[in-house]
Amino acid sequence: MIVDFHTHCFPEKLAERVIPMLAANGGIEAYLNGTVPDLLASMERNGIDYSVMLQIATKPSQNHTVNSWAIERTEPGIIPFGSVHPLGEDWSDELDRLAASGVKGIKLHPEYQGLYVDDDAMLPLYEKVSSLGLILSMHAGADIGVPPPVHSTPEHLSHIIDALPRGRTILAHMGGWKCWADVERLLVGSHLLFDTSFSNEYMTPGQLLDIIESHGYEKILMGSDSPWEGQDSAIATIRSLQLPEEQECAILGGNAARLLNLV
Repeated sequence: MIVDFHTHCFPEKLAERVIPMLAANGGIEAYLNGTVPDLLASMERNGIDYSVMLQIATKPSQNHTVNSWAIERTEPGIIPFGSVHPLGEDWSDELDRLAASGVKGIKLHPEYQGLYVDDDAMLPLYEKVSSLGLILSMHAGADIGVPPPVHSTPEHLSHIIDALPRGRTILAHMGGWKCWADVERLLVGSHLLFDTSFSNEYMTPGQLLDIIESHGYEKILMGSDSPWEGQDSAIATIRSLQLPEEQECAILGGNAARLLNLV
């Protein structure tokens, strides 16, 4: 089984406007058009069984609409996560709604949402996510399209390790985009999971493998950050590491399947 734990899609009319804007902001290429049908076609081409589709509430006013779109997704192979903006008055109710609807988790993006991950205002949210048994996927480190300051550095994250849902918190971009020396120093060995999205081309040679070996392959999830990385490339990166078959299979999908209760 192959599971891509980090993808993004938008309603089709919104994707037409948002994808070119985000590509221009980051100075990067979009490999897909940001719609669910295009992601499904990519999955079929690349032998991917499931893709976790991560939503981001970038403003408090988006909480309900973002989650409604996630809840409405019924496409086979698409596992939608919701999102809440911590400054929205309805974030707790929205988490209840997501859990009751069978959505498996949420995505937070501190760089877009403008709150430090260790801000006191975030702690009740982490507690609620944990109490509901939801999975928490969180952007970590710098973002190619957002100027400093960085709100989710490994140092900030190290302050709240014990507050984050144990064994159910995934830090994107191998624990902190372009902060990997600090990831190795402060986060490796913790209960936090890392996804591989949009990282390998920016890491020093061997750094990806070093983190996998020191953190533990059972805490690594393959992710592409589609449409910002090709799903074929994300898979090829893991296979190029020449890990033992058990470890490669776990990272490509086995770890995700257990976390998502797919097996």
